Amino acid sequence: MALHLSPSQAQGRDWERTALLHLKRHGLRRVEENFRCKGGEIDLVMLDGATLVFVEVRQRAFCSHGGAAASITPAKIRRLVRAAQFYLLRFPVTPPCRFDVVAIDGDRLEWLTDVISLSH
Repeated sequence: MALHLSPSQAQGRDWERTALLHLKRHGLRRVEENFRCKGGEIDLVMLDGATLVFVEVRQRAFCSHGGAAASITPAKIRRLVRAAQFYLLRFPVTPPCRFDVVAIDGDRLEWLTDVISLSH
């Protein structure tokens, strides 16, 4: 059965593919795409050496409202963290991990590493 995506979903997948290729060119290895659970979603799960990297891909056509990176709200961060915690349940020992963002503003791609701190 074919998966039918709306135009906005198809464009989102294209941006995620662009981000994936960029990260792979920089030596990261793909583990999983579009991990979903009840608590949230992670666009890309990658490996950077031994570090598990949870990647959020954000795209905005224009920077008029702060750009792609600024579109990550506290609620979105909570959903990302919750999804990552659920993802990590599959490991007997939690690997080192971090949260990265690939922000695409128009034609400009920016890779922001270790953007979410889990310390209080």
